[in-house]
Amino acid sequence: MTVTAPPPTPVAPAKDAPARKRRPATGAPATRTLISAVDLDRHRVAYLVVLGLTLVVFCLVFLFPLYWMASSALKSPQEFAQNPPTLVPHTVHPGTYATAWDSMRIGRYFLNTVSYAFGGWLVQLTVDVAAAYALSKLRPMFGRVVLGAMLASLMLPAAALLVPAYLTVTDVPLLHVNLLNTPWALWLPAAANAFSIYVLKRFFDQIPDDLLDAAAIDGAGRLRVLWSVVLPLSRPVLGVVSIFAIIGTWKDFLWPLLVLQDPDSQTLSVALSRLAGTSQVPPTQFLAGLVIASVPMILIFLIFQRSIIGGLSAGSLKG
Repeated sequence: MTVTAPPPTPVAPAKDAPARKRRPATGAPATRTLISAVDLDRHRVAYLVVLGLTLVVFCLVFLFPLYWMASSALKSPQEFAQNPPTLVPHTVHPGTYATAWDSMRIGRYFLNTVSYAFGGWLVQLTVDVAAAYALSKLRPMFGRVVLGAMLASLMLPAAALLVPAYLTVTDVPLLHVNLLNTPWALWLPAAANAFSIYVLKRFFDQIPDDLLDAAAIDGAGRLRVLWSVVLPLSRPVLGVVSIFAIIGTWKDFLWPLLVLQDPDSQTLSVALSRLAGTSQVPPTQFLAGLVIASVPMILIFLIFQRSIIGGLSAGSLKG
């Protein structure tokens, strides 16, 4: 006779037993923050007050100068000269921007700056990609020494390099060519950017060598591997380097002031600084020119801010 044992009776957990923390259904680890969720629940009012004050301070520090510049350009010269100044314009004159565009020849200087930024981006990207690819994948002799020397140049103040760079531009070694008042005076000194080379090299280091070896087995040369394998995988970091190159050329002032002495070849920032010293330009028109010069870079940052953050944090491949 066979006796069947009864099924085991499930034991209910004790009521006073601490509940186990369960991870999300996706299996992702819990996010660690500086302040725990329990502390946030206990001091939520203080947290909201501190957060609100922080946002207000940041808005005042970063956004108020932009508002002051844009609103002052809309005032009349008499209202702009009032003391104390008015925060909100009593009378709005939007035609100041059109007058500044025509009288200060902002369109000409704007096109100059666009051409310098585009050319500087192309030259800098070509040189930096080639240097980073050579240091990362070709591994030349004394490559670490060259990379260390590039990174050491970042420790030097920019003002210490002005005189050597200026002497080099006025008389290029071996060629003996004067590059003043030419776009190459801006493009060549900015071509070898140590920070861009370092960022590109770190990204190239994460690309598996197996992909490059497979392309080499198929008959691809070094340049073909760079163009068909490395560059398509490096679009995020290339976008970041491109944005930094364009913004750096657009907002640079001291170096273009030294090498672009011809008024017709000057950038927008240098031309506005030169025109500000003349009595023919009212202060409201000068502020309108500053607003026009600031708008493109603000738009680029607002549009590509996710690409900037994502490209700097990209360092691995998902396969």
